[in-house]
Amino acid sequence: MSATIPPRRRALEQLVGFAPVLIFAGMLVHIGIQAPGFVSLLTLGLVLEQSLPVVLVCIGMSIVVMAGGEDVVAGGIDLSIPATTVLAAGILAQWLAADGGFVMACLLALGAALLVGATNAALVAWIGLTPLLASLAMFGAVVGVNNMVTASRRINVDHPIILWLRDAEIAGIAVGILCVAAFGLAAYHLLHRTRFGLHLQAGGGSVEAAEMVGLSARRHLAIAFLLAALTGFIAGFFVLARGSGSSPGVEDNLMLEMVLATYLGAAFSPRRVVTLWGAVLGALLVGAITIGFKSMGVNVFWLGLIKGALILTVVAFAALAKRGRA
Repeated sequence: MSATIPPRRRALEQLVGFAPVLIFAGMLVHIGIQAPGFVSLLTLGLVLEQSLPVVLVCIGMSIVVMAGGEDVVAGGIDLSIPATTVLAAGILAQWLAADGGFVMACLLALGAALLVGATNAALVAWIGLTPLLASLAMFGAVVGVNNMVTASRRINVDHPIILWLRDAEIAGIAVGILCVAAFGLAAYHLLHRTRFGLHLQAGGGSVEAAEMVGLSARRHLAIAFLLAALTGFIAGFFVLARGSGSSPGVEDNLMLEMVLATYLGAAFSPRRVVTLWGAVLGALLVGAITIGFKSMGVNVFWLGLIKGALILTVVAFAALAKRGRA
């Protein structure tokens, strides 16, 4: 059927699908001209290190999207991952600041994160709530719980493991980068090299077709929410490492960057769908844009407006590309 599409229309569809990347490339070129020091190996390392929490939550988000489908409203989406991240970070910070044991702090944070994931799974996979509304409601609820846990105050953390994640290097490469890269490879193997991962993606591609061959799309979607919560828990460590502690308000910017990066990453896919590596690349691009604008002296309050406008742009181009394929 694709052979019957006129070449000019096919070229236009490809341009529309790739437009978000071109927009970001243009912004990076502009930043490089306005802030010459931005184009350097030092900046590249800074982008990689500062983007680690976003990369992790984007991995979790992409898992849910692949399990639930591409529809932004009714498909797979989990807006509560950033809230899960700050809750895990808040519990870790609170417990470690009180000289509690590291293992117990990890268990408490992991339990809280998985509880959020299990609640999302129950609301969406079994009760049947819309994922967008369910996860957005969970975002607000979890942020409220975190504010009670931390009393909405900053908590400094100087535990050796957090400092190790922040400062240590192996062969000149930051330990945090190596850890997140290893986790990303493990997630890729799970999704693309195991029967479970292929079944999960089959359910996201077509629930009816998956169930016709005996697969439980609901069960795989529920597991995807749990895996997303796990990525939120792991991201909590890197939020603490990046900020040397837990600070209120981190979740809002993290959610903006997660949504923007995940759907921007779809432009890297030939089929213009959300993929794990596309989301990772999107997270790095968003991190580069953020650091670039800061190096230009752009007011931090403008960054939220810029990211919100970019989200609308990315989603709009994705909708146009989908309409063109139809």
